Amino acid sequence: MKRASPQLVGLGLGRLFGTYPLSAHLPGTVFGISTVVSPSDVYAWVAYNFVVYALIPYVVFRLRGYSDTALCLTSADLPQDVLLIVVILVLESAFELLLVPNLFKMSGLQFLAGMPAAFVIYFVGTSLPIMVFIYCILLPRYLKLTGSLVTTVILGGATYAVVHCFEAWTLWNSLENAVLSVVFLMFQYFGPGMVKSVLTIRTGNAWVHVWSYDSLALP
Repeated sequence: MKRASPQLVGLGLGRLFGTYPLSAHLPGTVFGISTVVSPSDVYAWVAYNFVVYALIPYVVFRLRGYSDTALCLTSADLPQDVLLIVVILVLESAFELLLVPNLFKMSGLQFLAGMPAAFVIYFVGTSLPIMVFIYCILLPRYLKLTGSLVTTVILGGATYAVVHCFEAWTLWNSLENAVLSVVFLMFQYFGPGMVKSVLTIRTGNAWVHVWSYDSLALP
């Protein structure tokens, strides 16, 4: 229940201010929406996610004596981590470019202004919060509690799906819509969440999945 509370608070704040819930992804990122997201919505989303999911958990655990190494924030083998990042980044780049052909229809000015802005917005608003909250804080706890790599990877994937449960496209106003939302959440996030879990566990470095996958896929 405690892990779900930031999502519930984000849902409440979104309703309070008459906008979309403050969830893990900015509205319109994965599936299209019918309204425009204002700059103030973007700022609120970035600030909320960064503070609640990244800054506060990191500071709390550091004050409790956990080192960056214990939080999977350092590399035990930098050359191997860099090689893994490059390989995944090349493959992911090719896949993403095939999925988003309209990228090449952007003007030079749109590309130069949009890409850096998208990178910064999603890096601060999604990549860092997800990395710290799930893969630095929760994943090592899952492994210690279960003692099972398989169970830890599954829990990592499930948690990744749960933190997206109030995305702008999910609907919970009927049993049918709720079931469909859960199905799409699992299809969309369970697999990638497990991949990120495997990368973090195998390398002991949560930065690997950020720079090899999130840095390109999210923007």
